[in-house]
Amino acid sequence: MRRACVCAFSTMSNLKIGVFVVLFWGAACSESMDSVQERLFLNALGLSSRPKPVHHAPVPSVLWKIFRKNKAQESEPHQNDPCTVPEFGVQGNIVRILQDQGGLFSGPNSQCPTCVEKHMFFNISVLEMVEQLTLAQLEIKFKHPFYHFPQAGVEVFSMYLYKVLKTALKGVHDESSRKLLLSRSIQLIPGSVTLNLTEIAETWRKPGRNFGFIIALHPNSVNPMLHGFEMVPELHTSLVTVSLNPLQCRSRRRRSAQHLPVTPSSVCKPRRLYIDFKDVGWQDWIIAPQGYMANYCHGECPFPLSESLNGTNHAILQTLVHSFNPKGTPQPCCVPIKLSPISMLYYDNNDNVVLRHYEDMVVDECGCR
Repeated sequence: MRRACVCAFSTMSNLKIGVFVVLFWGAACSESMDSVQERLFLNALGLSSRPKPVHHAPVPSVLWKIFRKNKAQESEPHQNDPCTVPEFGVQGNIVRILQDQGGLFSGPNSQCPTCVEKHMFFNISVLEMVEQLTLAQLEIKFKHPFYHFPQAGVEVFSMYLYKVLKTALKGVHDESSRKLLLSRSIQLIPGSVTLNLTEIAETWRKPGRNFGFIIALHPNSVNPMLHGFEMVPELHTSLVTVSLNPLQCRSRRRRSAQHLPVTPSSVCKPRRLYIDFKDVGWQDWIIAPQGYMANYCHGECPFPLSESLNGTNHAILQTLVHSFNPKGTPQPCCVPIKLSPISMLYYDNNDNVVLRHYEDMVVDECGCR
């Protein structure tokens, strides 16, 4: 058993599935899961360390929609390109909801009881260097129940969005440290405003360039709707990013691997392996799925190799030599030759909700190599 395990790991070309086999098939190989193996797996997920979310932010509905759609398509013979996100109309296999790490720095005062200025900061450094940013969309949600106005939907506030250019002694209050990007009138009704900031967010990826934004809400003094109104608008901001990791995204049809043969056999073939994230204590940061059918390859590659064993010419010759010299030449190894992807929802090290598409996570077919 141990020889077969070492052989399978040494010939495994794909890091992610190799780490998964080390982690979850370790019992069969009499090896324990240590911190080094866990770190390798986390690196394969694009994480520097194991996430320990402080606040389990609710998963946005759009991420649930994409995840469930991907899940439903896993067993279908035809599916959309996994390297695109149709909901946003861009290429990508990673969707993140970055939380605003800024704060309110200018609230209501006696001159303007309903004025609000907020500094927004989004940590773009969570994107890996290899990732290609295809979308950065700012979403501004207004939470106050403005329905009590006599005429709902009246544009009574002006919104200004500034890009912070630098830090100064006066902070972001200094007019010379900010640049106006846009201004518009908004309606005081529950809802949201979305803005495409992809080009600006791309510049933030360079060191020392990300100082965030400033959003300012000022009442339209000429509007009679605001007479005697002193309710401060409450808003929540987040940044949706879509990126493409070309190393982990290849257009490939998903093969069904949920119903593998269960007849006992010593011949090389896929074996059932269900991974439950609770078993390794990762349920606190992996949102969905709670587990999945990963499978693994195991079995002998006997001489003569049949067509069903998917052996290469080299493997066929190796089994021939092994039949004459069993001690001097080992049998070929039973390894994955076809794998398929899954999607995962999880919290990263900054409490951001991430939806990511991972290739080569499920063993579909095995062969002798």
